[in-house]
Amino acid sequence: MNPSSTSKISLSALKRHAPILLALLVGLLLPLVIFGQIADEVRDRDPMWFDDAILTQLHLHATPPRDAGIIFLTRLGAARVIVPFSLLVLAAFWVKKRRGEALFFGVTAGGAMLLSPLAKAIFQRERPALWPSPAPEFDFGFPSGHAMTSMGVVAALVVIFWPTRWRYLALVLGAFFVVIIGFTRLYLGVHYPTDVLGGWSAALIWVSGVKAAMWGREVWTRRGVV
Repeated sequence: MNPSSTSKISLSALKRHAPILLALLVGLLLPLVIFGQIADEVRDRDPMWFDDAILTQLHLHATPPRDAGIIFLTRLGAARVIVPFSLLVLAAFWVKKRRGEALFFGVTAGGAMLLSPLAKAIFQRERPALWPSPAPEFDFGFPSGHAMTSMGVVAALVVIFWPTRWRYLALVLGAFFVVIIGFTRLYLGVHYPTDVLGGWSAALIWVSGVKAAMWGREVWTRRGVV
C-alpha cells in the first residue's frame, strides 16, 4: 500500500471517529484542567474563596429531619452500596457475554474506588470543621470518595449505554444521582465544594483515559497492528 492511500485511509478514519475523539478530548482535558487548578489550591492548605461560603449557606437550612434524610441519601453513595451494585452490574455484563463492557466497567469503576484513598493520602487535606457534622468523617477530604466513586460508576455506565437507546435515561438518572450524592456531602459539612468537584473531575479523567486506551487498542487491533 503506498503512502498516499494510507493517508487517505487515516483521514477517513479520523473523520469517522471525530465525535468519539472530541468526546474523549473534552472528557479528559476539561476535568484535568479543573482538577489541576483545585489541586494547586489544595496544596496551599487553604479552601477556595467560595468553599466556606457555600457550606455556611447550606447549613442555615439544616434541621434534624433534613439531617436524617440527607444521611440516608449519602449512604447510597458509600462503598457498602456502590461496591455490591458494581459487582451486580459486572456480573450482568459477564453473564450476557458482553466481556468488553464488563472489562471496561470493572477497570473504570474499580479504579475510581481504589484511586480515591490514594489521592487522599497524597493531598492530605483536612475536612471542614465549620460545625459538628451529624455524620462525621475522620479521614482526609480531597478528593471526595463519594463523589469520585459515584461519578466513576455513572460515567462508565453512560459510556457503555451511549450507543443504545438507553443513553439519555442513563445520562439523566446518573447525573441526578451524582449531583444528589455530591450535595449530601456538602450539606453534612464533611467536604468542601472543591473536594466534590475534584472527585468528579478525577473520575472523569480516569474514565475518559481508560476509554481512550481501550478504543485505541480496538482500532489498532482491527488494523492488525496489535
